[in-house]
Amino acid sequence: MHDKKELCDKITALYPDIGACGMNVDVSWDEQEKMWVVHLEKDVHKLDHYLATTDADYCMDDKQCVSLGLEIAQLRKNIEGKQF
Repeated sequence: MHDKKELCDKITALYPDIGACGMNVDVSWDEQEKMWVVHLEKDVHKLDHYLATTDADYCMDDKQCVSLGLEIAQLRKNIEGKQF
């Protein structure tokens, strides 16, 4: 399993416009759910995305980051005022 710094660094490398680790992006492990939680924040908008370990592994291995990418796209739309 990867650690939170590795995962956070990967997210900011893939999506550099969302911000920096520890400022706009943070990652934590939810022991109860046994999942990673990606905390995204931009301006007044906040979003927490639960990322299964298998999805995190795929993302870290450059295979796919689909679910996380969709959440980041939603956050961008919220910031731009284009909510569904």
